Amino acid sequence: MIFDNMEEEKQKSKGSDERWRGAISNLTEMSSNLDSLQKLLLRKAVFVDEDTFAKASLSSEQARTIKVLEQRVETLERELDAAIAAAAHARSDKRQAEAAQKAAELRAQEVTKELENTTKVFELHMEELRAKQQEISKRDEEIKLLEAIIQTLGRKESRSASG
Repeated sequence: MIFDNMEEEKQKSKGSDERWRGAISNLTEMSSNLDSLQKLLLRKAVFVDEDTFAKASLSSEQARTIKVLEQRVETLERELDAAIAAAAHARSDKRQAEAAQKAAELRAQEVTKELENTTKVFELHMEELRAKQQEISKRDEEIKLLEAIIQTLGRKESRSASG
């Protein structure tokens, strides 16, 4: 058991040593790359006075500001295009709704006229029915009168025949 633990410790130590060696190797390579980069920069570097540097910095800052403003303008243009499209869609929807409302109003007028005409026809039929009813009532009275006359005459005849 103790032997196993010692063996594990050796392997962990061995793995740790390999990692340190790899890290040192990477650092050495990075140092070499930095030296090469520094030499290259020194060969290609342009030295300017403070005034020129300040002007260049200002120009650079203005260029960044212009780029940000251009991006903002593009964003605003896209938003404007979207708003124009939405307004056009809303106008189209409004026109469709107005057309539907107009059609509904026309249909309501047609139905109203039809109802008025039906009412007039109904009133004419009612007047005709009342006239017929009055005529029937009048005839009923005439029939009752005739029946009464017939009964009266019938009684007189039966009296004269029996008497």
